[in-house]
Amino acid sequence: MIEKTISILDGNTFIVTDERGDVIPSPTYPTGLFSFDTRFLSTWRLSVNGERLSALSRDDVQYFERHFFLVPGEPTHYVDAKVSVIREQLISQDFTERLTVLNHDIEPARFTVRVEMGSDFADLFEIKDVRAKSGMTSVRRESGDRLCFRYERGNFRRGTIISSTVEARIDDAGMTFEIYLEPRSSWRTELHVQPVIQEARGDESRTIWNAYRARARPKLRQDLDRWLARAPWLICDYEPLQTAYERSLVDLAAMRYASLTNPTAPLPTAGLPWFMTIFGRDSTFICLQAMPFAPQLAPPVLRLLGLLQGVTLDDFEEEEPGKILHEFRYGELAAFEEQPHTPYYGSADATPLFVIMLDEYERWTGDVKLIRMLEHNVRAALDWIDEYGDLLGNGYISYWRRNTVNGLENQCWKDSPDSISY
Repeated sequence: MIEKTISILDGNTFIVTDERGDVIPSPTYPTGLFSFDTRFLSTWRLSVNGERLSALSRDDVQYFERHFFLVPGEPTHYVDAKVSVIREQLISQDFTERLTVLNHDIEPARFTVRVEMGSDFADLFEIKDVRAKSGMTSVRRESGDRLCFRYERGNFRRGTIISSTVEARIDDAGMTFEIYLEPRSSWRTELHVQPVIQEARGDESRTIWNAYRARARPKLRQDLDRWLARAPWLICDYEPLQTAYERSLVDLAAMRYASLTNPTAPLPTAGLPWFMTIFGRDSTFICLQAMPFAPQLAPPVLRLLGLLQGVTLDDFEEEEPGKILHEFRYGELAAFEEQPHTPYYGSADATPLFVIMLDEYERWTGDVKLIRMLEHNVRAALDWIDEYGDLLGNGYISYWRRNTVNGLENQCWKDSPDSISY
């Protein structure tokens, strides 16, 4: 049974933990550290002297940072706790956890701090559909102070590299720190978790994640400040309305991610935890609804949807000339075409929404240059509406599922299979 979960994120890199900051392995729920549809951490569990910790309080600093204030044992120990732990977790493409152990006693003390670590490299769809892995996972120490998990299935290669700023005893399942603290003193380490995406070509492979990180890793607080400063100001006498407006802007900022194809132009995702990627329908709706406040979201979405617009007939991906994609995935199942998401076009409404968004963007901004740039894409979308969308010749868009194996049965809003009657 999954207890209450806590999430922080930066783009489509996010971690889902329990209320004390631990990640407990789950084959059916997306707990752990994820990026680009792969789980890079499936176990992340802290203990002191072999004892799990309980939360005294939590500070939700921002959508990308959270602090936990913990003590060993059950809540009845709070009054007499002689040791406490401050756990600061931060997502900035990579995952960082700062651990501070405080000795509140008047006597010196020794502590064994243990962080259990593991990665199953599960694809999001393997968790959703409860499927076993097909590749091989290995673990080893590198450079004497790093724990490295590796996954390989043919040319699909992923890795998780974990390091500490303080020397640890490292084994295949985690890191252990033996510490000695004087009275009223503290100890600190910083654990760094780096997801690694490798691209293999022939006998060679290269790590593409580091280049992406160097381009896209932001100074998150400054980036958020710039985002908020660019939005229209709302000043009113009704404080709850102003608070809701400001909270909405922050939430909208949190849902942006930088794609591997264009890391400098953030795109809105469809939602955590299952939908942290580009969706033709969802990303378009977000841009339309945010147009008066953040019109800058629309151009990168329009350009990417135009770039990936359908050009041929493909039953597996349900692609048709001029059709706008439904979703795009980067995970293992998509890479081996066990899921049709590279991209998948099973959406009846994404194509007309693409045309509507382009018109609305020009109406709000006057950016005729982008309209001219995407003129071919708009004409192709209109042709799709007439030639492929109007199946009954009655002026309405209809659809039928061409991928009868794992294509969506319901290809309009919502695409949940139980959201409409047949």
